Amino acid sequence: MSIDYVVSKAGPLSGEFRVPGDKSISHRSVIFGALADGVTEIRGFLDGLDCLATRDAFRAMGVRIDGPDAGCLRIHGVGMAGLTAPDQPLDLGNSGTSMRLLAGLLCAQPFDSALTGDASLSRRPMRRVIDPLSRMGAMIHGSDNGTPPLEISGGRLLHGIHHISPVASAQVKSALLLAGLYATGETRIDEPAPSRDHTERMLEAFGYPIHRESLSVRLSGGHRLRAASVEVPADLSSAAFFLVGASITPGSEILLRDVGINPTRTGVIQILRAMGADIRLERERMFGAEPVADLRVRAAPLHGIEIPEALVPLAIDEFPALFVAAAYAEGETVLTGAAELRVKESDRIQVMADGLARLGALVDPRPDGIRIQGGTLKSGRIESHGDHRIAMAFAMAALRAEGTIEIGDCNNVETSFPGFANMAVEAGLTVSTVFRDA
Repeated sequence: MSIDYVVSKAGPLSGEFRVPGDKSISHRSVIFGALADGVTEIRGFLDGLDCLATRDAFRAMGVRIDGPDAGCLRIHGVGMAGLTAPDQPLDLGNSGTSMRLLAGLLCAQPFDSALTGDASLSRRPMRRVIDPLSRMGAMIHGSDNGTPPLEISGGRLLHGIHHISPVASAQVKSALLLAGLYATGETRIDEPAPSRDHTERMLEAFGYPIHRESLSVRLSGGHRLRAASVEVPADLSSAAFFLVGASITPGSEILLRDVGINPTRTGVIQILRAMGADIRLERERMFGAEPVADLRVRAAPLHGIEIPEALVPLAIDEFPALFVAAAYAEGETVLTGAAELRVKESDRIQVMADGLARLGALVDPRPDGIRIQGGTLKSGRIESHGDHRIAMAFAMAALRAEGTIEIGDCNNVETSFPGFANMAVEAGLTVSTVFRDA
């Protein structure tokens, strides 16, 4: 069955909420817990389909993983050399993070493996990890155009490299670091701008020596990982939809608890504040290696801005929500330097542009960005193209629209935000879920 959302104009958003656990951290906690010596306990784990795909992949490679049970996961680590060959290809569903990170790990194992995914994942580019991993000695084969499925030959001797990345990418960096755990010599990655550093923080938390300096990170292979307790913050990428919804809806005030505010992720807060949003950080503290805070957001008049390119990698997953904020802001918002958005779960520049235009917005998509003239939106039907962030962004757009917005193909919302529709209703949206024959 295909799931559609039907969302209509509602009153102000209000209440206190905790959005689900951080997806990036949940993925990595499973990976490092599986490779560690001892038992790792994880609290706040995101039990969305993407992270469950990572869990199931390690179960298929002989790792005992209990849960999740109310967000708690218990991983009986097998050590750096304890993974066993899966008896069939590892199906990673819609999760590009799972595929890229596991490619880095599996190319260093003594057994052959294969990685597959759904139709959306099978269109996503993998050469960005295949090419540097091949320079390390890996043997990975994808399709002729570098997309999944991936066939990985085991038993290769890897060596460290110095990789100068043309774009800031936490997934590429993490794939190379995972391969580097097993490589001879030093693996070093230099990036042109900051990218998410959850992998580096988690390596440190699991006791692995790693060196960081400015935009460079390096490690040497041959060390061990020690089991740790991991408390996963609420996901800022999921909170972003409610930050935008409350900002654009007069009279709104909500509090989002325990949200991760890792400085490599807070671009969405900085951009919204530059547009005039009233977002305050309360009770700043640490969940292990990760900073968190409660985010209080009140409605405020927004204005268009030119988004600084330096903030693009710090908000790359939040732009669908930010485009909705721009559509209701006074004046024009301009984004450049964001070509990466075209190779996400969908072409997020074009899909958002098409949807906003269908609702009456003036938009001008560019190869690496978009211009959005703020104003009002009308009713209409939007196709999310199976992209969870597109679906949730347009749900928030309905808060100020002149009529009902229908959003098609919302099944993949469960990959990152299970329970989104229920939480949205509790906060004040009017959301109906419609099941249709696929």
